[in-house]
Amino acid sequence: MALSKFLDPKNDFCFKKIFGTEKNKDILIHFLNDILKYEGNEQITEVTFLKTIQDPEIAAYKQSIVDVLCKDQKGEQVIVEMQVSKHKGFEKRAQFYAAKAYSQQVIKEDENHKKLAVYAKLKAVIFLAIANFTMFPEKEAFKSEHRLLDTETYEHDLKDFYFVFLELEKFKKTIDQLENLEQKWLYFFKHAEASTFAEIEHLIGSDVIIRRAFEAIDQAAWTEEELNTYEKMTKTRLDNLAVEQQKIEDAEIRAEIRVKVEIAKNLLVQKVAIKTISTATGLSPEEILKL
Repeated sequence: MALSKFLDPKNDFCFKKIFGTEKNKDILIHFLNDILKYEGNEQITEVTFLKTIQDPEIAAYKQSIVDVLCKDQKGEQVIVEMQVSKHKGFEKRAQFYAAKAYSQQVIKEDENHKKLAVYAKLKAVIFLAIANFTMFPEKEAFKSEHRLLDTETYEHDLKDFYFVFLELEKFKKTIDQLENLEQKWLYFFKHAEASTFAEIEHLIGSDVIIRRAFEAIDQAAWTEEELNTYEKMTKTRLDNLAVEQQKIEDAEIRAEIRVKVEIAKNLLVQKVAIKTISTATGLSPEEILKL
C-alpha cells in the first residue's frame, strides 16, 4: 500500500465505495460479521445489493435513502447507514427505514397475488448505523443493540427487527488499546483520515480485510472524477452544517431579543426611565419607544 492521504470513510460517497460495491463485497461481509458478532453457521457468507431508495416521494429530502441495503444468503435484509450530522429523531428514522424494508417484501409479492401466503415468508431486517454523534446521552457504551423483548419474561419471541447503533463520539480508545476487530472498525471510521502511515500499518496488523478497507480509501487509487465527487459531497455537507449552525444562531438571537423586549416592557410598566431600560437591556431608546 503506497503512502498517501487517506480519505474520510464517513463521507457518503467514500462509505458507499467501501461497503456498497460488488468489488468490495467481501469487506461488507466481514464488517457485518465483526460488528454483529456472527460466528459459525450464523455468519453471513454472501450478500446481494438492493436498491437503496425506498420511498421516491420523499427521496429528494434524503429521509428514506440509506447508504447500503442488501440481503444475505438467508434472505434477511441488512441496512447499513452512516449518519454524520446529528438529526433529531434519527432513531425514529431508523425504525422507519427498517419497517419500509420489511413491508416492501409484501409489496413485491403482492404484485404476483400472493399476499395471503407471504407473511409467513417475511425475513428479518437488521439496521446497523454508524453515528458520528451521541445518540443516547444516558448510555456510556459506544455500541447499543436493540431487539423486541417480552416485558415480563424478556423472551425474544418477535425476532424480525434488530437495531445496532455505533456512536463514534463515545469511542475513546487509542490505537494501542484496541482489543478486537469491532474496535478496529470504529477506530477506522473515526480516525482513518487523520492517521499516519505507521499508525495505519500498526492498526492493520495481519487483518487482510482491514487492509482492504484502507486500500479502498487510498486516494491514489481513485480517479479524478471520483475525487471530485468526494470533494463535492464533502463541501455540500459542510455547507449544510454551516446553514444549520446559522439557523441555530439566528434562533438564539431571536430568543435573546424576545427576552430583552419582555424585560423592557415590564420596566416601562414600572415607569423606569428609558435611558435606564436601554442600559439594562441593550435596546436603543428608539426601539424601546416603539414597544
